[in-house]
Amino acid sequence: MGILALICYLVVAAVCAFIAERFVPGVLPGGWIAGAIAGVIGAWIGGSLLGHFGPDLAGVSLIPCILGSAILVFGLSLLGKARTRRS
Repeated sequence: MGILALICYLVVAAVCAFIAERFVPGVLPGGWIAGAIAGVIGAWIGGSLLGHFGPDLAGVSLIPCILGSAILVFGLSLLGKARTRRS
């Protein structure tokens, strides 16, 4: 994977995380940087669990990426609520 492919992968994953944040209720702690990181991890989780199907952009299958990011964002927002409630 070249540097340009990596940059494209990161951008697509961050956009998928932004889309996933809109589907999931709650707020992701950490802002857009945490959203971009959640997108990269969610893209990896979605690709690993769901395989590669649907439209593909820059080596990222969009549907599994969005679903994986949504699951991860939902979990992180629940953890963020639990931490603020405990404090």
